[in-house]
Amino acid sequence: MERPATLALEPIGILRCAQLSKVDAPRQPAAAEALTGVIELFPARNFEHALEDLEGWERIWVIFWFHRNAGWRPKVLPPRSDSGRKGVFSTRSPHRPNPLGLSALKLERVEPLKLHVRGVDLLDGTPVLDIKPYVAYTDAFPDARSGWLAPAADPRAHYEVSLTPEAEAQLEWIAAHGPLALRERVLATLSLGPQPHPYRRIKQEPEGLRLAVQDWRIRFEVEGHRVRVLRIATGYRAAQLAEGAPDPSGAIARHRAFRLRWPDAPAS
Repeated sequence: MERPATLALEPIGILRCAQLSKVDAPRQPAAAEALTGVIELFPARNFEHALEDLEGWERIWVIFWFHRNAGWRPKVLPPRSDSGRKGVFSTRSPHRPNPLGLSALKLERVEPLKLHVRGVDLLDGTPVLDIKPYVAYTDAFPDARSGWLAPAADPRAHYEVSLTPEAEAQLEWIAAHGPLALRERVLATLSLGPQPHPYRRIKQEPEGLRLAVQDWRIRFEVEGHRVRVLRIATGYRAAQLAEGAPDPSGAIARHRAFRLRWPDAPAS
């Protein structure tokens, strides 16, 4: 079989957001409802005219490049698979022969060469290749078969998540002392299911279930379809929180202050 000529793709812009590493990014936009970002289109290419008439659309398809991926894998372990690895073409894994991504993001507003979006499951610096409007009547097929996902429960939020007063106070403190919308991330992630899985950074430990979100550790318990967040702990070890440790980003100082406020919240 004759192969087609090599294709050349040129980004039209860059996505800017708060997610700096792979562990920061939710697996799907459904778990990223609180996360916002800005698509910055490149100047001097007439893109300001290409954006005309887009403001009336509630959602847009964003086609992007998984720029952090160095290679691909023919078989992968999806977060929702309970029956082993799957062929990559039957999954939404970023580890693909051509690392193309597709997300339906909520369009909040349009500025000259800037699109403000919500539900961002991408990383900061992601190259954007194309933008298309999401057309509900032609893009949504709710009755379509879901392959190996068919026996699983609907991945939309169906777990009821509650917070203890201590956890609520801790999340309020974290929101007031840093840019991370931790409360929203915790609620969105756990409402999709609290089952341990390495890709979702949920682990079963001797002291109970633990969710990791960036450098925070969330302890929770499960009863039926109810999840109760018990408390928040720092992900830094005690030695890392010691005075004099290098702290160029100020994160250690923030976690040190958290430990002073809640001395019983152990470092992991």
